[in-house]
Amino acid sequence: MRWGCVRATAFAAALCLVAAAGARAGDGGSAHYLIFSGGDIWRNGGFLHGGLLWSPDGLDRDGFTLKGLISGGSYRYMSGALGNAEVIGRELTAQLLAGWRFIRGKTEFKLFAGLDMQDHRLSPDDPSSRLRGGDTGLRVAFDLWSEPTPLTMLAADGSISTIVNSYSARIAGGWRFNERFWLGPEAQHFASDGYKQTRFGIHVTGFHTGDFEWSAAGGFARDSDARTGAYVRLGVSIRR
Repeated sequence: MRWGCVRATAFAAALCLVAAAGARAGDGGSAHYLIFSGGDIWRNGGFLHGGLLWSPDGLDRDGFTLKGLISGGSYRYMSGALGNAEVIGRELTAQLLAGWRFIRGKTEFKLFAGLDMQDHRLSPDDPSSRLRGGDTGLRVAFDLWSEPTPLTMLAADGSISTIVNSYSARIAGGWRFNERFWLGPEAQHFASDGYKQTRFGIHVTGFHTGDFEWSAAGGFARDSDARTGAYVRLGVSIRR
């Protein structure tokens, strides 16, 4: 199952890259795809991800959007089935989602649905965990960005997967500083069968260096195992 997930991941990445190359060859100077990557770390886990959005009609117009995402990392938890032993999990995931972008003034909303592929390896093996080996399911996701006034922003995103009934949601607000970036609070929640985590922090979004746009966040996290600690998130993207 593991190599099946790896091959599916490679296929998803190749399909998105081919689509992006085709869009670039045929564009008239407008951006058709967005490449993004980032990382997320807290005391009990760390993950890296990379992906691509392709909009054949352009990123600034309504229309079809294809999203490909690859991520991987490791995490740890205490297993009651193993006498509260610490389990180290290693994760590889891929998503290939088709969707539509809606733009109304300074508000942009994207809705996606498609394939979710995951592979989890546990050490020591935990028979009580449903996240063991490879699995394929359906994922639905959305992204919202809005600028109600020239100096304020609101962002929200979320997704739900049929794999272990997992879901996530995030909401953030912010204020424009010196025409350079947005700064404000954020709240985030993750959950699946047997596990939940909630975060509260501060984000910086939309900081530009050349063609690159950066984002960062940090704050406090608490999970359903009563573990607490700081989290840090970093992201970068580029339009082409």
